[in-house]
Amino acid sequence: MKRRLTLLATAFVTVAAVLPVQAAGASPQQPPQAITWTPCEEEPAAECGKLAVPIDWSQPDGPTVELALARRKATDPAARIGSLVINPGGPGGSGVEAAYGAPGFFTPELQRHFDIVGFDPRGVGRSNPVVCSASVYNEMPYAVMTSQADFDRWTAYNERLRADCRARTGPLYDHVDSVSVARDLDAIRAALGEEKLTYYGISYGTLIGQMYAELFPGRIRALALDSNMDHSLRVKQFLDSEAAAVEDAFDQFVGWCDQEPSCALHGQDVRAIWKDLLAKARRGELYYPGVPDRPMTELQVLWQGVLGTEGPAWQLLAQMINALNGGTPPDWVPPLPGRQPVQGELAHLPTVILCQDYSLRVRNYREYAALLRSSAHRAPDMRFNPMPIEDLPVCLNHPTNNPQHRLRYKGSAPLLLGNSLHDPSTPYGWSANVARQLGRKAVLLTYEGWGHRIYGKDECSTVPIDNYLISLTVPPHGYRCPVGGRVENTLKRQAELWPTDGLPWSSLPR
Repeated sequence: MKRRLTLLATAFVTVAAVLPVQAAGASPQQPPQAITWTPCEEEPAAECGKLAVPIDWSQPDGPTVELALARRKATDPAARIGSLVINPGGPGGSGVEAAYGAPGFFTPELQRHFDIVGFDPRGVGRSNPVVCSASVYNEMPYAVMTSQADFDRWTAYNERLRADCRARTGPLYDHVDSVSVARDLDAIRAALGEEKLTYYGISYGTLIGQMYAELFPGRIRALALDSNMDHSLRVKQFLDSEAAAVEDAFDQFVGWCDQEPSCALHGQDVRAIWKDLLAKARRGELYYPGVPDRPMTELQVLWQGVLGTEGPAWQLLAQMINALNGGTPPDWVPPLPGRQPVQGELAHLPTVILCQDYSLRVRNYREYAALLRSSAHRAPDMRFNPMPIEDLPVCLNHPTNNPQHRLRYKGSAPLLLGNSLHDPSTPYGWSANVARQLGRKAVLLTYEGWGHRIYGKDECSTVPIDNYLISLTVPPHGYRCPVGGRVENTLKRQAELWPTDGLPWSSLPR
């Protein structure tokens, strides 16, 4: 997932499957298909292909859906180990796009050894996306509810929205959970001719990897899960931890701005300015630069706080807050974030994937209001994380195929997890809890820095992942990577200098 230092959204949120351990690996087996690879129209340097998989894996001979894939071949055929399958998260992130951008994301050493293979999961992008009528989608109520009447309005609207999306999407609508995607992933492994899977997933892509570990514990070569989802959390734990994480990330930004003279808000009371912007948005008095036709919502202001700390992109976040407070906008203004009306006939709704993976049961407005108060207690500046709050009402009363549970991994291959201490989107505690659930078979790589995703942030947060994927060398338990830290590389042909600063996804303030 190629990124620049901008206020761009990544990846979000979390979830998995209550399946008995003895069912692991028991998915109906079919002879592996061959993938026909041809140059991609959008990126001729990459190859594209398709793979048909059952819509419902419990009916392997039933109707199928075609998955879109893209591949970049290993740059050194003599050193090639096999295929590295990747997923950039979401839900809704495109693995095809991630494969297109692989040269700007993965190190040259990793690209020497692997074909980088990305796929759009079922219900996403080029793989039969979940779509709805734009006219129905655009009637979506404001996400933050303030009364039982709002709650009732959402409940009625959701029935209409789901009926519309199911009619537009087709039978796949009911089968986009991450257990189904994990079974697709095993079909991809077989079609690639790999005896065992080598996989790297970010954010929501870690859930796919976690489900694969449960279902196919004996088919794992290496599983690197970057910025993990904790699928054992119920709704209150989930929202509370998200609120605490985004508040912590905002605190880090404020602390940097207090100390950094180049910050556009240096010397000012950042928290007071932020509080005032939220109040103006609630009154309908705040406008985003370049969007004069409708005022910003409070949610859209909060989105600035998340996206500005994901990279992190602290300089740009400070400039945007300054612009919203009456200052000069930066030379480049990111698109207005958050869910908005769409143009055309159709709207994509990958949130349905989250709804099928994660039981977000809230009985009434009283319970919902209690959840918001709990989040606000943990996040006095941010109030709550806008990502789950925006998705929560869409998932109310939605059937969940893959409800939350503690992970059950019975394989022998060691797994590598990673997370930064100050991640606004997948809290560090999530990866730590997943590591505890997996026991001694999992090693947690702690990056003592900021942002969402650790690969590429620093030498000592990247080289161990390369070492693991290439040579199956696992760092010691308790491994921690300080900001700017260096590390001993076990790979051959290591360059003398680490080129992090020259890569487009290097984003730490120096």
